[in-house]
Amino acid sequence: MIYGRSMKILRNFAVFEGCDGSGTTTQMGLLRKRLQARSSPPFFLTSEPTDGPIGRLIRSALGGDAGLAPETVARLFAADRGEHLFASGGIAERAGRGELVVSDRYVPSSLVYQGLACGGDLPRILNEDFPAPELIVFFDLESETALERMKNREKREIYEYPEFQARVGESYRRILPSFRDRGTLLFTVNASGSPEEVAGEVWRALSHMPILKA
Repeated sequence: MIYGRSMKILRNFAVFEGCDGSGTTTQMGLLRKRLQARSSPPFFLTSEPTDGPIGRLIRSALGGDAGLAPETVARLFAADRGEHLFASGGIAERAGRGELVVSDRYVPSSLVYQGLACGGDLPRILNEDFPAPELIVFFDLESETALERMKNREKREIYEYPEFQARVGESYRRILPSFRDRGTLLFTVNASGSPEEVAGEVWRALSHMPILKA
């Protein structure tokens, strides 16, 4: 079992996943504009790591500044996720009161990235009790294309090198079906298209959520 013993589904909660450079951040911006043009539903767009104190430490580690062990990073991600979900005004509260919540990265990122960095057992154990999202959108992109998109970044994060990124897509394709098999809606979009083309695919995927059909 890759994820979840019983895997509770958190309704009204969607997640964007993909390798670095796949365009999830760009698509969050385009989605915000689209949702702002609608009268409903209320929405909350967010990301991991968060901007909280644990998330800031994670960002320092990802930037290569903190020098933390991979196992420590995995534990920090789980702690940050717990706050993200269950703190006042967090994902669970917002989704529970009828907001559409979309996060740029969630549990699958930990299972992929920390799984590759420190082995699969620890990330699975740390994350197995978190609820699964109602929907996952996987941004499918060849690692070579993703790395080409990132070549002009001033600073690379610790995972943004060819040998690692080449394994990320394969790991996602292995792990994500375990979410689908336990009830999460899973959609794969071709992330090599233009931002507008990808945004259209993303919206078609999100439109399967009952909160957007109401």
